[in-house]
Amino acid sequence: MVNRLASVSTALTVKVVGIICILSFFVDFLILLLPFQPTDRVWQINLATALVDRGIVPLVGLGLLFAAYWIDSADTTSDRPQGIDLRFPALILSSILGLMFLLIFPLHLNNVNQAKTQQLNRITQTADQAENQLNNRLSQLQAQLNTDQGKAQLEQLRNQTKAQFSEILKDEQKYKQALESPQIPANIKELLKKAKTDPQVLDKAIEQQTDLQTLRNQQLSQVRQNRDEAEQQAKDAAWKSGLRIGISSLLLSIGYIIIGWTGLRGRGALQGAKPRATTR
Repeated sequence: MVNRLASVSTALTVKVVGIICILSFFVDFLILLLPFQPTDRVWQINLATALVDRGIVPLVGLGLLFAAYWIDSADTTSDRPQGIDLRFPALILSSILGLMFLLIFPLHLNNVNQAKTQQLNRITQTADQAENQLNNRLSQLQAQLNTDQGKAQLEQLRNQTKAQFSEILKDEQKYKQALESPQIPANIKELLKKAKTDPQVLDKAIEQQTDLQTLRNQQLSQVRQNRDEAEQQAKDAAWKSGLRIGISSLLLSIGYIIIGWTGLRGRGALQGAKPRATTR
């Protein structure tokens, strides 16, 4: 008697947990649909990602549900009413979920690939705009430096910069403080070290830093480096998303289809194997 009560209680508990797992997935599914934007590719990608991330929940629920019915069937001495048999609807649901995750696999890969292409195009356009703006600014600056006033201002700037560095190099205490300061960039510290032994290095560095062509090359290199890094990040993100969600959805699809179709075929076989009434 005690074993029967324990069996009934265990079966009911497992069945309730399984049903809650399945229902919680569909509650999340309905919430994820809002706001409904089926033509938005980003919305489709986010929806597919969220569904696949939650896809294991109803799979566990189905497993618990069938385990509960197995516990019930193992208790051959029980004469209590079985209630509504949810196994057939559960098998239909499993087959539908299997087809859904099977469709998510190619759709998500296509959406991720198209989104990556669009993002790469935006990155390229942004980099091109930055290069054009840089060239325009430097052209204007070059026009200003071609005047006598501009040349005088440039020479004054070079002299002021050289005087600031020379002051640090002459004072040993300031020199050590500059090398130890975390606020001073590493390239400036390296320049100070070289200029300490060779003063001509300072003149060359100041001339290069105030040369428009050198400045243009440095900034263009930085813009292109940022573009390359952004493109690589976009490619990596698309590759990881496609691989993770694609493989996960395919595995979920296989699991649901095996459960659904195998169960439906088994139920058909069992129904076909029922004994017929003998004719007299």
